[in-house]
Amino acid sequence: MGRALELIRRLETNVGRALVGKPEVVRLAVIGLVARGHLLIEDVPGVGKTTLAAALARSIGAGFQRIQFTSDMLPSDILGVSIWQPEQSAFVFKPGPLFTNIVLADEINRTTPKTQSSLLEAMNEAQVSLDHSTYPLPRPFMVLATQNPLEYEGTHPLPESQLDRFLLRIRIGYPSVGDEKTILRGTGVPSADALDPVLAVEDVLHLQGEAERVHAEEPILDYVMALVAATRASPLLPLGVSPRGALALLRAARAWALADGRDFLVPDDVKALAIPALAHRVLVRGATGRPSDGGGDAESVIRAIAHEVPVPR
Repeated sequence: MGRALELIRRLETNVGRALVGKPEVVRLAVIGLVARGHLLIEDVPGVGKTTLAAALARSIGAGFQRIQFTSDMLPSDILGVSIWQPEQSAFVFKPGPLFTNIVLADEINRTTPKTQSSLLEAMNEAQVSLDHSTYPLPRPFMVLATQNPLEYEGTHPLPESQLDRFLLRIRIGYPSVGDEKTILRGTGVPSADALDPVLAVEDVLHLQGEAERVHAEEPILDYVMALVAATRASPLLPLGVSPRGALALLRAARAWALADGRDFLVPDDVKALAIPALAHRVLVRGATGRPSDGGGDAESVIRAIAHEVPVPR
């Protein structure tokens, strides 16, 4: 556990040099990476979403691609395409920008559902299937998708099936006055491209394996199940958390425990991640009685459930 803790601290510190004053956001991004998950970042433009993704990739010496999603983008624009090569008398697959370690899917809700869904297999299985062939993606593989929660014109909201593929949903938020002044000065705040790697890709794979071995006692599993069951029973939530969501919460909690230097789970690991791991997996009943995805409302309901469900002792 000592080496894992030292690696995670080193990674968080390095990413935090570029994303000033957001240690909790950096921690959640690292948790997502260690738990083999993907992040959905909902926030206004200009708060550091690209910086976070690029800094994470640079810090582990991994490949990075930023894909700007648009309404006319096709699945082949991100997955790749098979091209006929006359000299070989065969089709040769040309990988798209998805074939890298860290992918920033910028404004994912601006592209069509067909292109959005092309990410599903890649995110879930870490592979791409085209023309009866399957191509594995590099390891580690992580998607950080962004969307602006305040701008809906010309967008295609992500369906529940795709939202469920994201391990965590996070928000970066505006920096504090002091941190923003530090950013304006520019001294001592490196760009993401200027960061040096502090971990190797092999170190990340080691951390991912260590996280999967973090032990969960029966009372912890019961606590996860109680939280999930409460979402399904809530009159405010016509759609509760799925079994995949329960597994996601447990995976994220294991990575959180590892980041705290432990090889076992405690209830606080689960409770700390209830909102980022569960709020995007539920639908809230709106004032009209119809389901609504209102992100802030969902977080309030999950927060209340986490407060009400008894914590095992």
